[in-house]
Amino acid sequence: MAAKESYMAGLGKLGAGDLEGAIIEFEKAVSDDVSFYMAHLGWAQALDRLGRVDEAIEQVNCALQIVPDEALAHTSLSRLYQQKGMIEEAEKEMAISHKLSQNI
Repeated sequence: MAAKESYMAGLGKLGAGDLEGAIIEFEKAVSDDVSFYMAHLGWAQALDRLGRVDEAIEQVNCALQIVPDEALAHTSLSRLYQQKGMIEEAEKEMAISHKLSQNI
């Protein structure tokens, strides 16, 4: 339960604009539950907002190692790749996300 509490605290801090605080909470959530992929995605969002795109990509990839068929993670990765100008990779991830979304 501690992981979920940290995750929820992270979301609250993310929403309030406390990005560093959000990262700390998401990191705690992952530390408490290594399979908590949504915490990795929240962590990635906070990193992205801080302009730390490479680190955000790492966190999305961590989430994808846990749940490779998660459309949201592929969409997030696509968006991050677009920011870096990695258009081919971004298009590939968006195609994966689209395919997975149709399977729901």
